[in-house]
Amino acid sequence: MYLPKYFHETRTEVLHALIRDYPFGTVVMHGAEGMVANHLPFELVGDTLLHGHVACGNELAKADGAQVLVIFQAADGYVSPNWYPSKHETGREVPTWNYAVVHVHGRLRVTDDKAWLRELLERLTNRHEASQPKPWRVSDAPEDHIEKMLKAIAGLEITIERIEGKFKLSQNHPDANRAGVIHGLGERAGLRDAELAELMQQAEERRHGG
Repeated sequence: MYLPKYFHETRTEVLHALIRDYPFGTVVMHGAEGMVANHLPFELVGDTLLHGHVACGNELAKADGAQVLVIFQAADGYVSPNWYPSKHETGREVPTWNYAVVHVHGRLRVTDDKAWLRELLERLTNRHEASQPKPWRVSDAPEDHIEKMLKAIAGLEITIERIEGKFKLSQNHPDANRAGVIHGLGERAGLRDAELAELMQQAEERRHGG
């Protein structure tokens, strides 16, 4: 990944926070027929592991020991040069795109251990059902149905060997331009503009020690 110094994020807690907030990752590996990509939710376990699961027919279920790249992406959006005060002073600005991503490089371990899989499913379910008025639990389903589902999936554990982040949030611009982008995102109010503005605001607070 191309990493200009302005955008290179190295703080582990910031990288981990993005993974937890945006856990739906893209897994890339070199398979028997070339490069393949799969998309699935992960759970970050401690500082060194990612846990997930796939259908037994998925190529990842047969890739024990493979080197993989997992990409996690937060909000992103188009940035208009009209949002920069400097554009109105000099005209010397162009459009760009702001975004934040984390790349995890690691080795894959595949498991069919039913206890491991059930514990993972319970963790994932409990996390993502937490905001529901009446959270669904794995135990709400008939036991024979759960057993059938467990036989149809394989567990994935990725040991994190390298992690890197690129947070392209207008850090290469002066304070006034960054504030202009945050304001512009708020006015445009597109699908993920509020999330992107919040990422930029958080970066500003970290920059100023807030």
